[in-house]
Amino acid sequence: MNNRRYVVIAPGRNEAAFMRRTLDSLAAQTVRPSLVVVVDDGSTDDSPRILAEYVAKHPWMRVVRRQDRGVRSVGPGVIEAFYAGLETVDLDAADYVCKLDLDLELPPGYFEGLMARMEANPRAGCLSGKAYYPGPSNPQGEFGKELIPEAIGDEVTVGASKFYRVSCFKQIGGFVRQVMWDGIDCHRARMLGWQVGSVDDPELRFIHLRPMGSSHGNIWQGRKRHGFGQWFMGTGLLFMTASAIYRLPRAPAVVGSVAIYLGYLESMWKRLPRYGDASFRRFLRRYQLESLLLGKGRAAARAERRAAAAWNPEATEAFSIPAPSQLPAPARTGAAA
Repeated sequence: MNNRRYVVIAPGRNEAAFMRRTLDSLAAQTVRPSLVVVVDDGSTDDSPRILAEYVAKHPWMRVVRRQDRGVRSVGPGVIEAFYAGLETVDLDAADYVCKLDLDLELPPGYFEGLMARMEANPRAGCLSGKAYYPGPSNPQGEFGKELIPEAIGDEVTVGASKFYRVSCFKQIGGFVRQVMWDGIDCHRARMLGWQVGSVDDPELRFIHLRPMGSSHGNIWQGRKRHGFGQWFMGTGLLFMTASAIYRLPRAPAVVGSVAIYLGYLESMWKRLPRYGDASFRRFLRRYQLESLLLGKGRAAARAERRAAAAWNPEATEAFSIPAPSQLPAPARTGAAA
């Protein structure tokens, strides 16, 4: 179908251990990408050689090479790299755009399945499948063997795989260059009348080869970074407290939840900057309050019904790649930027 043109932008740094599986799974898609732009964010491992090998085999794949800045940078750094790839793409020539991590393995029908669901629901602005990671008896993360689901709600898309209608991506203004970019985008889309979420269909389950939140430093740092991100996004203290209690049993039990809550409290105590759109923060807090009373699924459905009148897929607001954020680096909270 000629309306199934999609572009994949895949930023990564030092992903030699995983990227072959990601790139092979892209090549095996039942509906192949129109273009894959891999952004090598200053890799110092074998990534450049591997990427050169794949580009030589696949004319629909190209590489954007960025200068080595010395360290992996999640959050703002990932989005900086994503935009370095987006600058080389004509979004008007695509129907969909995907931000994809380079430590995933996708099932062959992944993108075809997402597009089929979005074609059936015109309000679906952003979708993903569900992420699973290797279990102890399946350390290589092979399909058909033990896989453990990541705790991602149906009302949000997985940050490792963001599949957007181009019109929706443009309307929300793209991604914010800050931690929690992958929560803000979902709420902004819903605020504008779009529907977003993740689908736990066996044909859309993908393998996340690296545990979530562990790519920079360690799990403790990753969870504290998440706490800062919740503060920046605009999450209220009541919701954050309830969320921290709810997360206590999740691995790593107690420690992960405590780290998130500490990252949030430190950010609040230091009065670090927050996302600047007051109407967005009001929308978010109403959703979060209803989530405490009704559950996230019902709260998301109520928010989507309220915002239905705002949905305008033909809106043509000018989109340009935003300038880098001038916010202070969140590393002061212990949550590395």
